[in-house]
Amino acid sequence: MVAMNGSEKAVGSRSNKGVMFRKGQKVPYSFITERSSHARIVSIPDEGQCLDTVQMNLLEQSFRDWADGAPRADVRLSRRRILLIFLLIRYTGAKLSEVLALNPFQDVDFRHHLVFLGGTEKKNGRLRREVQIPKVLAEEIESSLDDPSFKEYLGSLFKVDPGHVRRKFYERASDCGFPPAMGAPEIIRKSRAVELMQSNVPLPVVQRMLGHSTLNVTASYVAFSDDDIRQVAKYFIEKESRRKTSARNSFFGKILSIRKGDIQAKVEMITAGGDFVTTVITNDSLSKLGLKKGSLITAEVKAPWVILQKSDKEPESTAENRFFGTIMRINRGKITTEYVVRILDGTELCSVVSTENARQIGFQENDQVWVIFNTFAVVLHID
Repeated sequence: MVAMNGSEKAVGSRSNKGVMFRKGQKVPYSFITERSSHARIVSIPDEGQCLDTVQMNLLEQSFRDWADGAPRADVRLSRRRILLIFLLIRYTGAKLSEVLALNPFQDVDFRHHLVFLGGTEKKNGRLRREVQIPKVLAEEIESSLDDPSFKEYLGSLFKVDPGHVRRKFYERASDCGFPPAMGAPEIIRKSRAVELMQSNVPLPVVQRMLGHSTLNVTASYVAFSDDDIRQVAKYFIEKESRRKTSARNSFFGKILSIRKGDIQAKVEMITAGGDFVTTVITNDSLSKLGLKKGSLITAEVKAPWVILQKSDKEPESTAENRFFGTIMRINRGKITTEYVVRILDGTELCSVVSTENARQIGFQENDQVWVIFNTFAVVLHID
């Protein structure tokens, strides 16, 4: 169900990433350089050292062809085990040691599509973590484990020599025409993190999936329970798997408050990354959507309605939605030009302007800008 703004009025974000910048306050340069690199926050030194989604898919297909092309039954079982190890690293971002320690018969929740990493005991003050995987992968793993011959073969579970696994990973990378080192489990783990971030999965969710401790306790963690984070992860993982929408200007969050008026209602939400988004919709839409405090919703805005402004200070504007970020990519066409801006939590927002206008404003990659969109641009969705 969708709440279209039409004649409805919406109110946008009143702050930027849990860190509140007052009007006229200059954004500290140290904050920008330390926090604007989403990749750096999760210990990824350079996206150029990772495989992109197309390359990851090629590597996956190479593993599948290799496993299916085994000449003998015993070799086929051995290769299928390596394939599952690869798929688990590829879709959970886990370390090789974590996957090899898994008991796939006990550590995978096929009903809820979860993989539990880190064993069952609390270690170093941390409980095991759960990672959402695509439904199709959960079904594939379950189907493999239901095979009596494969189940018997896995009597020793995933206890494989790590060196043997690495050699097979290097071989598959070479088969794809990549340098062997690009097939290392660590590279696949890093590549998965970059892939998740490019899919706009909120930083706290990526951190939790990879087992990183958070840098600080933001407003989002005050508002989001473990169950909420689980639902956010499931939403983005399944959305990534389906690839049914091209909308990138999407904020997924939880309703903090609803204040009803005589005709319209004010709905305030917080994203898993800590952004605040406030909208005003009709009471009729509020009822149809069944919104209530604590509901998880999506707020989207179309790219042509997103405005960019270059300023060290938060701009004076009637548009309540204002986020500070860095231009990551510029796609120039004959008629229109597209800017992709990464805001402070790593979310990428897209703005489209005429190419003639783009030449006049002269924005370049790595320029720091404010992303602005007015209240009428917001659309609310529930899934």
